[in-house]
Amino acid sequence: MNFEAILFNIAQSVPGFLIAIVVHEAAHAWMANRFGDSTAKDHGRLTLNPAVHMDPMGTVFFPLIFAFMGFAVFGWARPVPINSRNFRDIKKGIFWVSFAGPLSNFIVGTLCAFLFALILSQVSPTFSYYAIMLRMLNYAVFINFILGFFNMLPIPPLDGSRMLATLLPYNAARKYEELAQYSNYIFLGLMALSFAGIHILGSILSPVQGLAANLVQFFIGLFS
Repeated sequence: MNFEAILFNIAQSVPGFLIAIVVHEAAHAWMANRFGDSTAKDHGRLTLNPAVHMDPMGTVFFPLIFAFMGFAVFGWARPVPINSRNFRDIKKGIFWVSFAGPLSNFIVGTLCAFLFALILSQVSPTFSYYAIMLRMLNYAVFINFILGFFNMLPIPPLDGSRMLATLLPYNAARKYEELAQYSNYIFLGLMALSFAGIHILGSILSPVQGLAANLVQFFIGLFS
């Protein structure tokens, strides 16, 4: 892939990526505030301003690596600060605050799928920005669904692991959460296997890509 193609790839996928990670973290902050913890709000994180959610590695470095590899940009934002001791109901609060992030991505992904189908069917292909809008929305659909599904994986410290921990007995939950110290090795191992041609992570995420594609086709069918 030449440099011009890389820049074009970044320009098309960055809007969907930024929307995905910003809405994800803002949703965590909003839900935490609903359950009685204003920590994230007090730190200015209850906002859709991308600047306050940026993480140097997750929002800049890793997305650029993905882009130079020819993929859509992908990464993460800086986690919002949460103090679960402030929740009125700790277990319920942790579950819903954790679920709020992925859920927000599924909602945004669904909205983008609807807009994709609407533009595809109702806007003339001669419109100057027709093709670029479709590409950007297509990226936004898949990035949001993949980010939401990835965070639902029960691997500490992903959101799915926190949700699962609230359903476990206390001692089992503590032992389960200790797996977080090995999470970096797990993710690095999955990436290394991908580079070696063993796409375990891709196999895990492929069903959600199919789900997103089917959702797009469903909305297209509504406008046909």
